[in-house]
Amino acid sequence: MDRLSAMTHFIRVVETGSFSGAARVLRVGQPAVSKTVAQLELRLGVKLLLRSTHGLTPTEAGLRFYERARLALQEADEADLAARGAGAGLSGRLRISAAPTFARLHVLPHLPRFLDAHPGLDIDVVLDDRTIDLIAEGIDVSLRMGTLADSGVVARKLASSRRSVLATAEYVARAGMPRVPGDLADHETLVFSQLSNIWNFTREGAEVSVLVRGRARFNAAEGIRTAVLAHMGLTIASDWMFAPELADGRVLRLLEAWTLPDIDLWAVFPTGRLATAKARAFADFVVTVMQAPACGAALRDRALSA
Repeated sequence: MDRLSAMTHFIRVVETGSFSGAARVLRVGQPAVSKTVAQLELRLGVKLLLRSTHGLTPTEAGLRFYERARLALQEADEADLAARGAGAGLSGRLRISAAPTFARLHVLPHLPRFLDAHPGLDIDVVLDDRTIDLIAEGIDVSLRMGTLADSGVVARKLASSRRSVLATAEYVARAGMPRVPGDLADHETLVFSQLSNIWNFTREGAEVSVLVRGRARFNAAEGIRTAVLAHMGLTIASDWMFAPELADGRVLRLLEAWTLPDIDLWAVFPTGRLATAKARAFADFVVTVMQAPACGAALRDRALSA
């Protein structure tokens, strides 16, 4: 039995949740996948999968084998790339994660170009606003924004964006223009529940903190974005989150004389192992995307200032 091939079959079964799903991904017959996994269990002398009417679930031993097998296949891919040289194309499967709103605006529209450049590469995209466990979810690289909670993670800073108080012109016409941070107490503030509701402003060395108590709170950035565009209120967000609307003037910056801390975009890799060539190439690609005018200087002049 080809050990790498058997590992590949087992990994695909775990990731798809069935023999038939793995067979479709591998483009082989289902009996071949089932037979290979059975032979693998026989060779190892342990049960790797629990079979039920609800599908296939890895056992504790199966989960341990899955993680080690993924690492082994990644190392094998890296060895192939090293032998063929830097000019060789990437191949295999790349699993990435990102926040849904950021990915929809700045990553997903550009994925065809990345895949066209690497025709041997398959990509899995996991969209989640939460900070997920990269090892448990089998993620090769995660795009995260803000301050990294774990200082021990393996990470690379990809870009930074200004943050501003943002609202639509229609909301400002109805509710009035805030002139100083304290005026925000008289406005409908839209709060992202995963972030602090204390907004910290600076101006000419002076610092002001404002505690906002918005009537509407959201656990996902997409909710904040939708609410702003529905003229429900104002919020603090990065230029990235409203790039199209800032570019065409539908969303305005308020209190621009006051500065908020920038927000950073990071590529985070699983702790305890080197980032794969595929993950590094994707991080490089995101850097080129974020340097495009739509994510940078083209957004700077659409604002109303105090």
